[in-house]
Amino acid sequence: MVLAGICLVAGAALSGVYEVTKEPIAYQKKLEVIRSLEAVLPGLGVDPDENFLDMTREDGTPVRVFRAKDEDSVDGAAFQVVAPDGYSGNIYIMMGIRPDGSLGGIEILSHAETPGLGALIEKEEWKGIFRGRSFENTDFRVKKDGGDIDQITGATISPRAVAGAVEKGLKWFLQNRGEILETGEGAS
Repeated sequence: MVLAGICLVAGAALSGVYEVTKEPIAYQKKLEVIRSLEAVLPGLGVDPDENFLDMTREDGTPVRVFRAKDEDSVDGAAFQVVAPDGYSGNIYIMMGIRPDGSLGGIEILSHAETPGLGALIEKEEWKGIFRGRSFENTDFRVKKDGGDIDQITGATISPRAVAGAVEKGLKWFLQNRGEILETGEGAS
């Protein structure tokens, strides 16, 4: 009986903590999305609650595409891609793309790469090399593999994984550009 009472009290306490922290956690997640959208589509003012499309990738994975738009046009789109082949697991990336198919930028959302090596993918100096890149001016492989993307000394796997995920994301965008850039009735 005593143990059951303790479990009941502990369960009620956990439920109460969840209820108290649910909204602040959701608010912080929203701020993180806004920050990443500003980083990948600078100056375009994407409202994550208003301008988005829920789509599906070829493999059935859902993807939310955030759009920077005014009444007449979509000025950019951003969505998350995952590099499953990072050195220490998945690397989650927000990427922004302009209507012409060039990158507005990338933002590393989360990863478990080695601090001081693979984790350097978070540095602006490295992420910045993607800005303005497209299939017209870039081979999305690291230089060690014959491409145009700088690897990080001692940490080629992480940059290779990010470059590969960005390349796949850019291909997906180009395949779906018409739907993503549509501004007609019914488009969020």
